Amino acid sequence: MLKPLTLTLALLTTALAGPASAATADPPSSLTWKPCPQGGMECADVPVPVDWAKPDGRKITLKVGRLKATGAPKGQVLVAYGGPGAPGIAMTQQLSGWWTKLRRTMDVITWDTRGYGEQFQGLSTGLPCAWTRIPIAGVPRDDADFGRLSDTNRGYAEACRLKDPELFANMSSADHARDMEAIRKALGADKLNYYGASYAGFFGQAYARLHPGRVRTMVLDGTLNHSTADWSRELEATARSNEQSMRRFFTWCASNGCKDVPALWRRLITRADRTPIPTGTANVAYRAIDLQSFALGLARQGAPAWQGLAEAIRKAAKGDASGFVPARGARYPDQATPVTECTDWPRPATRKELTTTLARLRKVAPDTGAANTSLSATLNCIGWPVPVTNPPAALPKGLPPLLGAGAWNESDSTQRVLSQVPGSVVIRYDGPGHTLYGTNACARDHIDTYLTTATLPPKNTKC
Repeated sequence: MLKPLTLTLALLTTALAGPASAATADPPSSLTWKPCPQGGMECADVPVPVDWAKPDGRKITLKVGRLKATGAPKGQVLVAYGGPGAPGIAMTQQLSGWWTKLRRTMDVITWDTRGYGEQFQGLSTGLPCAWTRIPIAGVPRDDADFGRLSDTNRGYAEACRLKDPELFANMSSADHARDMEAIRKALGADKLNYYGASYAGFFGQAYARLHPGRVRTMVLDGTLNHSTADWSRELEATARSNEQSMRRFFTWCASNGCKDVPALWRRLITRADRTPIPTGTANVAYRAIDLQSFALGLARQGAPAWQGLAEAIRKAAKGDASGFVPARGARYPDQATPVTECTDWPRPATRKELTTTLARLRKVAPDTGAANTSLSATLNCIGWPVPVTNPPAALPKGLPPLLGAGAWNESDSTQRVLSQVPGSVVIRYDGPGHTLYGTNACARDHIDTYLTTATLPPKNTKC
């Protein structure tokens, strides 16, 4: 997730698709633009159904923002930063420098996603509840544990759901994708140009499934694969990718004075799976999956973090896991209350299903197991009062070539999405990071060119 404060088609297409001729002109925009509350951009309101299955029912409001083109506008690009829930308007204001080149010919359009209201600086209709960050749950040891976890998760969910049950039940990436289609129509655009970072790549994948004929260009930057007919295989692919992150660190250790660390690590996680490893912080002790999650986070940061990771493993192997305790913030691996995620990701229905899947992931990834996969994340969805309404599914035929981008690991998951669309290209960066557009000038240039002209970079482009 990107954090706030820190994400040649014919020339006869229009608006989001490019300039128009009189013969192919789209309906005019229905939007009334006014200065945004925070300034720096123009904003407009788009009313949409809270439940897209009831188009004549209750409406909520999406706040849409626009950074106008600095030159003669030839089209528009809809952008989203992920999260889910990252406030598109506030982030676009703060990251306006990202879009300097693109804005020479294109308006940059964004929106604050439904449900993620004032607590996330969002200006669209929000859920009137206190969003919390909750530790990633431990793996239940027996059926009683599984039942307690289910009740705990339902308690978190109900505190929010009861404030607005209808909106709470309609927060999936498919709902956000239908909102994107409403924005496209309100802009008077024939087709969509879209840039989706991180979790907003799920929105893009859902849009591609729902409205394949409306896609002109689509960029998926540093996203996971939600477009598969075989979720079990995707879980395994993610686990293998995580394992690769640790192996990359172990390879570095072989020539940097920490050859002992791989063996220490394997003994450590075996022990921590039975008995949590204590720390110097009161009431904090780490299970294997906690240590694996923290270690993966450090391993993905590259060489600057690897010496510290080696030292933390050595210290933990002696019985003190203090080297893994974050200097500030949550003491355990955690996530935001997963209102969107629990409607997007399949979750284990029984403890037997969970343990069977967990054993399979441990087999393909012995050093990292299920840590930082959707299986571990959906432990917090067991018992959720809303079902999975937007399950993974393959992309349809007929999409135009898409563009992906990603650093270590992320380029692999993005490739698994785009491999379904002939002619698509993934820009790869052989290094750490999350999403490329904001930090990698090479990738940004290729992305800007594609969004404006629909021209893709060469296959196997590296930045």
